[in-house]
Amino acid sequence: MAEPRFTVGYALLPKKQQSFIQDSLVALARSRGIDLVAVDLRCPLADQGPFDCLVHKLHGEDWCRQLREFGSRHPGAAVVDPPDAIGRLHDRVSMLQVVSGLEIACPDRSSFGIPDQIVVRDRERLSSEQSREGLAFPMIAKPLVAAGSEQSHEMSLVFNRGGLSKLEPPIVLQEFVNHGGVVFKVYVVGEYVQCVKRRSLPDVSSEELGCSEGLMPFSQVSNSAIREEGGDGPREATGLEEAEMPPRSLIGELARGLRRAMKLNLFNFDVIRDARYGDRFLVIDINYFPGYAKLPCYETVLIDFLWDVVHKNEKDEVKYLEDEICPSKG
Repeated sequence: MAEPRFTVGYALLPKKQQSFIQDSLVALARSRGIDLVAVDLRCPLADQGPFDCLVHKLHGEDWCRQLREFGSRHPGAAVVDPPDAIGRLHDRVSMLQVVSGLEIACPDRSSFGIPDQIVVRDRERLSSEQSREGLAFPMIAKPLVAAGSEQSHEMSLVFNRGGLSKLEPPIVLQEFVNHGGVVFKVYVVGEYVQCVKRRSLPDVSSEELGCSEGLMPFSQVSNSAIREEGGDGPREATGLEEAEMPPRSLIGELARGLRRAMKLNLFNFDVIRDARYGDRFLVIDINYFPGYAKLPCYETVLIDFLWDVVHKNEKDEVKYLEDEICPSKG
C-alpha cells in the first residue's frame, strides 16, 4: 500500500519565497511524502488547494478575510500560524510584553527580562525629559511598527538630547544595554530550538555620549565596529568567539514559554547578556518566520516540523478553528 502524500501550500512574498524555498528543501519534502506548492497571490486563496497545511507570512485585512474563507471551505487544513497571533509581533511594545508575563524556572542564578522602553507618539514628549520616564542615554530608537518592511528595520543609536531632536515619532525608545557586542539569536520551529551567536552593536562608553552627531543609524555603528577590528586590534566588544553562550536550559524554557504564550510555531527572538550582571539576559526583539535558510540543515528541521503537523492533523490532533484563524471584530 502506497504511503499517503500531503500537500503544503506556502504564501510568501517573492523575496521571502526566494530565500526560503530552496531546491534542497523541495527535494527533501518530496522524499518525505510532502509536496510544497506555492499559493498564487493573484487568485483567491479559497479557490486553491486543497492543502493539508498552509504556511504563510502575509498580513492585512484582505489576507485575514481570505483565511476565513479558506477555513470555511477547507475546515480540515492546518494553518501555521494564526494571523492574529502573528500580528502581535508587528508592534514593538506588545511583542515584548509577553516576555514580562512569562513564569518559567531559571537555572542557577540566571534571570531574564526586557529592556526599559517607552512609546513616543509626538515631538512634545520627545523633547521632555520628564516624559521620557527616566530613560537614560544611550537609547535605541525603533519604528513602532515592525511589519517586515524596509522602514521597520531603520533603527538608530541615540547618544544625547541632540540626537533625539532628529527623530520622527511615533517611535519606541529602548534603553541600550552594554552586552559585549554579541547577540544570541534563538530560532524556534515547533519544539525545535537552536541558539547561535551573532555580532551586535559594540558597547558604548561614557565618553561617547558626547557624540557631536547625537544619533547614528545602526548601519553606521556596525560599520564603525568593523573598521575598528581592522586596526591595531579588535575592541573587547567584538569578541564573538570568546562569548559564552547563555544556559541552554534557560533558552529552552524561554522558547517553550514564548511558543505557548504567543501561540506561534515559527519565530526567533534575540537575547543579550546584560554586561552589568553577567547572569541576566534580556530579550530585545521577536520576529516571525525569520531567515531559517541561514541555519545549517534548515531543510531537515522545517520538513520534520511539517511532517509532524500534517500527520497530527490527519489524526485530528491539530485543528485551527475559524475564530482562531482570524477573530471577527465587534
